[in-house]
Amino acid sequence: HRQIYPQPGWVEHDAREIWEKTRVTIAGALARGNIRASDLAAIGVTNQRETTVVWNSKTGEPYHNAIVWQDTRTQNICQRLIDDGKEKIIRAKTGLPIATYFPAPKIQWLLENVAGLRAHAERGDAIFGTIDTWLIWNLTRAHITDYTNASRTMLLNLQTLDWDDELLALFNIPRAMLPQLRASSDSQTYGVSDANVVGARVPICGDLGDQQAALLGQVALNAGDAKNTYGTGCFMLMNTGKEIVSSHAGLLTTVASNGETCYALEGSIAIAGAAVQWLRDNLKIISSAAETEAIAQSVDDTGGVYFVPAFNGLFAPHWDMYARGTLIGLTRYTTRAHIVRATLEAICFQTREVLEAMEKDWMQHVGASRVGALHATPLRVDGGAVKNNFLMQLQADILGAPVVRPTVNETTALGAAYAAGLAIGFWKSRDELKENWRVDRVFEPQWSESRRAENYRGWKRAVERAKGWLV
Repeated sequence: HRQIYPQPGWVEHDAREIWEKTRVTIAGALARGNIRASDLAAIGVTNQRETTVVWNSKTGEPYHNAIVWQDTRTQNICQRLIDDGKEKIIRAKTGLPIATYFPAPKIQWLLENVAGLRAHAERGDAIFGTIDTWLIWNLTRAHITDYTNASRTMLLNLQTLDWDDELLALFNIPRAMLPQLRASSDSQTYGVSDANVVGARVPICGDLGDQQAALLGQVALNAGDAKNTYGTGCFMLMNTGKEIVSSHAGLLTTVASNGETCYALEGSIAIAGAAVQWLRDNLKIISSAAETEAIAQSVDDTGGVYFVPAFNGLFAPHWDMYARGTLIGLTRYTTRAHIVRATLEAICFQTREVLEAMEKDWMQHVGASRVGALHATPLRVDGGAVKNNFLMQLQADILGAPVVRPTVNETTALGAAYAAGLAIGFWKSRDELKENWRVDRVFEPQWSESRRAENYRGWKRAVERAKGWLV
């Protein structure tokens, strides 16, 4: 669907278009599988988590385009909160830093900038949701989200697992705007789809944010299990079990699933596959993402070029909303192949930064002094970009650890199916899911340790150049 850029740093989606494309996808999937809607046992939903929609509960019309998770228009709101010393209390309650990434400041911006919206919200007519809530409302007219999505809003208290009145007051958001909270996998509470939409009345039994869905899809069910998803952004999650693990290394604490509640540490990278899209759509130096593998392999290295794709600031572990994209080390020797390769390497370097931060937090939590425990563990990967063999080999080389690609790359969709299927007993237990997981390929590191260290030092220097650009 369309990516809308009204001005630098702003990113929007048309929520109505997303709903229409969803309907087309449902019909197409049924047709391709030669399945009748009445054959469906349940529906699972997953979504880009922080993208924010506010719509009229009577008409179903959005008041504004959806504000996407990458959008940076709320910088001033976030900076005021930081200046007012609110970061400690927000992180303590939510597990999140103050950042433009999250919905709470986006909702505040909409209430302050869309004419008449606050009055509608106070009357209870204007309601908020992330994309899961928007889709479920269009399927059932129920205003509901699950705890994984709610934990990304900066409004959910991780301890009480309820919307927090102090946070709502801080952002001046009426509680009536917020959806009901439900378990991620539940046979009863999400409602039943409109037969005119799906073709039959089918219960909605699962709802998970995309990265938590991928964690389930990768059957990372035990504390210490981790996965990395390569999509528009890049997102590494580690299951921490029933314990809320606070990060001291720039990561997020989030709900991993709810039923038997478990939590996760997350490293969120804003730009991964989106950097490849930028090469294609903005610079036009490639015609498709698939080309990058051959182009990058046509050179032995980047020729000293580093690309820090901080188009929307830097997320984990830096959290610098004033950083901007940097392409550095250019010479007359530089070709498009060097830039393409530097783009792929940037995805891998960012992943290494997050893995190192996760390692620090986890080692501190479990009380171990040993360094390198996660580096020694194979990294499970998923998402559209993992089809690129060269990218996955680069990832193994830059990490110095094996990278494991499963036979099913789209584990986000698989996790949504698992959540719905578990709720209705299609799968009897989570242990049964482990039998479905299969390895497609393992990528072993090939770089020398000296090459790995030298390239990573260069990356860290490039990141320092990108930081604070707008200050």
